[in-house]
Amino acid sequence: MSDQATLVTRVRSSIARGITSLTTGSGPTLDYSSPPGDPGLFGLDAICWKVHADFTSMMTSGISALLLQTLHPLALAGVWDHSTFRTDILGRLRRTATFIAGTTFGNRRDALALIERVRRIHLGVTGTAPDGRPYRASDADLLTWVHVAEVTSFLEGYLRYVNPGLSEADQDRYFEETALVARLLGARDVPITRAQVDAYLAVMRPQLHASERTQEVIRVLKSAPTPSIVMKPARVLVFNAGVDLLPDWAQTMLGRKRPANPS
Repeated sequence: MSDQATLVTRVRSSIARGITSLTTGSGPTLDYSSPPGDPGLFGLDAICWKVHADFTSMMTSGISALLLQTLHPLALAGVWDHSTFRTDILGRLRRTATFIAGTTFGNRRDALALIERVRRIHLGVTGTAPDGRPYRASDADLLTWVHVAEVTSFLEGYLRYVNPGLSEADQDRYFEETALVARLLGARDVPITRAQVDAYLAVMRPQLHASERTQEVIRVLKSAPTPSIVMKPARVLVFNAGVDLLPDWAQTMLGRKRPANPS
């Protein structure tokens, strides 16, 4: 095995230990050490490997991503009608973590299999939102929204808690890399730079709002079960940190914006 292949395998194995502890019992079991040296969809030098490898920031930004996604009425309708989040919020978060980890760090075969599995699931997620509009989880535009809500949150968490000095060029690389998964899922017109993402969010804002269903998601997240009673304060901290990662306008929509400190 070449030195590069050996390094890839060692790094993936190290990352895998953390992933396994987080995602146990959350869908397909993935072997992050096989085949040796397989770089997966991205490879060792990818920015997304760095961003997605910090578990604390990803846990916090995962909360942020879910809250941001629920501001889109059609995205929320799909989750509301077809997800078990109200009775198994930890399972929902773990399945998302499994998908992100598998498509980022898994071998190419497993990453593509995960994407195909989610594509098939999306085909059965259809319905009508409370405002009367039909929705499909496989809708290309809706997939783009879900993707952008996730990756902007993940990158914001990394910038806030891990590496505030990540260059704009590397931020653009992150968006370009992760757009691959979105396109394979069926998304279209996926923004691939920071400037494009900011422009996309500005266009989307008039379509977003918080509803009673959104508030129910907040209640579920705030009361999510913990392994022990001593972990309850940590649950509150993680939730509040996730809210704090949101753009100001999203916090305002959710009714969570803290007033500015008086000068």
